[in-house]
Amino acid sequence: MAVPKRRTSKTAKRQRRTHFKLRVPGMVECPNCGEMKLAHRVCKECGTYKGKSVAND
Repeated sequence: MAVPKRRTSKTAKRQRRTHFKLRVPGMVECPNCGEMKLAHRVCKECGTYKGKSVAND
């Protein structure tokens, strides 16, 4: 089993972890009802996607 020869310093550890961050989801306005929704997904409010009704209410 591989064992590190030296302890990882705080600086090296923090530099490696700079890419572990939360991202803001891509939100767009629904062209049908105007609500904010996730991009490339069905609108939760009106149930449309690309101008077509796809959700059965």
